[in-house]
Amino acid sequence: MNKLTIFNAIDPSKSTLSSNDAHVIATTLATKGVRFEQWHATTAITPAMEQADVIAAYRNDIARLQADGGYQTVDVISLAKGNPDAAQLRQKFLFEHTHGEDEVRFFVKGQGLFCLHIADEVIQVVCQQGDLIAVPALTPHWFDMGSDPEFTAIRLFNNPEGWVAKATGSPLANEFPLLD
Repeated sequence: MNKLTIFNAIDPSKSTLSSNDAHVIATTLATKGVRFEQWHATTAITPAMEQADVIAAYRNDIARLQADGGYQTVDVISLAKGNPDAAQLRQKFLFEHTHGEDEVRFFVKGQGLFCLHIADEVIQVVCQQGDLIAVPALTPHWFDMGSDPEFTAIRLFNNPEGWVAKATGSPLANEFPLLD
């Protein structure tokens, strides 16, 4: 189940909002400039599907998002349970960083935790199957895929080079709960 939790960035023991309601999540994130949507495939998604088939199943939503945000590149990334590199991959995203472009992820399968540092708040969003999140460019954030990740996500990029992170140098990410 998706979940939104907002914490005080100065005192991580204080949360000001917690909700599993997708409408509340979308509305609250919109006030912060973050897009949150729920999409439905036009066809059943199966493990045997190729990347192009997964993208085709969400073609209308992807096209709408590309038109709205100018995204040039679309791909699919998957990680299976039991991956021997899971711990190393998890660490790659657990530090506070920014990007020069929006970070856009749609969860076809599985889940992930996005943590956004906006003003004096840390906003944690558990995204699961059917959830799209678009973190605006230059927003400090980090991502947790969990200790034994399993997910498939569609990624959209403005930059044809893909994911490029710039560390903020803040240790803040170490102060907040992880996915598990």
